Amino acid sequence: MEAGAHADHLAPRKPMLRFQPMAPRPTHPTAWLLAACCAVLWVAIILGGIAILVVYLAFRPRYPRLEIAGVTLNGAYLDAGTLLNADITILANFSNPNEKVDVSYSYMQLDLYFHGAMIATQAVEPFDEQRGQAVLRSVHMMSSQVPLTPAAAKAWSDGTMGQGVAMEVVGSFRTKSVLAGWMHYTYWLHRHCKIAVGAPPNGALLSSSCAAKR
Repeated sequence: MEAGAHADHLAPRKPMLRFQPMAPRPTHPTAWLLAACCAVLWVAIILGGIAILVVYLAFRPRYPRLEIAGVTLNGAYLDAGTLLNADITILANFSNPNEKVDVSYSYMQLDLYFHGAMIATQAVEPFDEQRGQAVLRSVHMMSSQVPLTPAAAKAWSDGTMGQGVAMEVVGSFRTKSVLAGWMHYTYWLHRHCKIAVGAPPNGALLSSSCAAKR
């Protein structure tokens, strides 16, 4: 027992390993700069959103409206049974329902459809519209040798000899709303109107309803 204990006492001991924590490395200035830029960006986004909300609540902007005030089917006939020729005048009413927002139209186009087929199209001269103002524009549209399906041609013939022709007017407008005289935003506006017109000549507007086109 004593010899074994003496041997253990004389045996070399393994050195104890000690781990010292590494000192934290200093943050690179570029990382601080990126963090500052991100913080500034987020603050700007939040402030911008608040500003937009305040402007919206102050002005309550609404989209301009399109209504069909009158239509005259001056003349129409079918050539070879299915080729439509028509002369139509549309009186379009553009109104600005806003009390604090002016409107400017830079591009305007009206398309006329019958049974899903475009039968006429016409550009409208751009104009500006003050708050609460309504502007009438007379739009002359002509169809020349527009092919119709046999079913559509029959519906046209029956309409002109009966209770009128049902058509659709689609308006596309590039519009700018001006707030407080200097803030503005531009957007596309689409309106869809269903109309019924009496038989030519001098076929008058029988009914009309307009809504936003989806």
